[in-house]
Amino acid sequence: MRKRLYLGAATAAAALAALTAMPASASSSVLTYGSAGGSTVATGDVLTAALQSGTAATLYSTAAGGTGVSCSSSSFSATVVSNPAAPGTAVETLNSQTFSGCSAVNIPGVTGVNSVTVNNLTYTNNVGDGTGNPVTLSPGTAGPIQTTIKLRTLLGSVTCTYQASPTSLSGATDNTAQTISFSNQSFSKSSGPATCFAAGYFTASYGPVQDTSQAGSPSVYTN
Repeated sequence: MRKRLYLGAATAAAALAALTAMPASASSSVLTYGSAGGSTVATGDVLTAALQSGTAATLYSTAAGGTGVSCSSSSFSATVVSNPAAPGTAVETLNSQTFSGCSAVNIPGVTGVNSVTVNNLTYTNNVGDGTGNPVTLSPGTAGPIQTTIKLRTLLGSVTCTYQASPTSLSGATDNTAQTISFSNQSFSKSSGPATCFAAGYFTASYGPVQDTSQAGSPSVYTN
């Protein structure tokens, strides 16, 4: 009996030591900075990113490419609205998104691109930590997700307007390079002459996403 008591006491002591060595909480927020499971991205923090190195942002008439517009530079700025404990979904507002260095690709009669402008901001961006780290970009109260492209032709400027179809865009985050990406997201032409291609498929990868509200603008991870 005494031997059993000694063994029981030893087991309890080992268990207590193991519990003491464990951190107070193994959970983290959906979005952290510095590392996966790192410091919590605070509500109100501003996240920014430019195009991932070596990539372009494109809006082509088909998912396989062809006619459309390609931009060598693009960036965005978003504000964190909520960042719950994982697992869950963080919410951001997309405040700005810019495009530059844009060129026309195989558009008959078009000699260049004057501008690409994102309309109806702000948008709502939901960042989840489920399988594939899904992202959903949805319109805000100002109107649909919309982009206005001004094409340059021999006869002057042509304005083409495209809206997300369906209304939201689906993407994903990736912790390997701290990116957020969208691939072949469908847009339809809402206004513009025949010079404007009839439909568009948007592809872009931004990263690393950085928390510019923190010292050193550390990269952001999804947990």
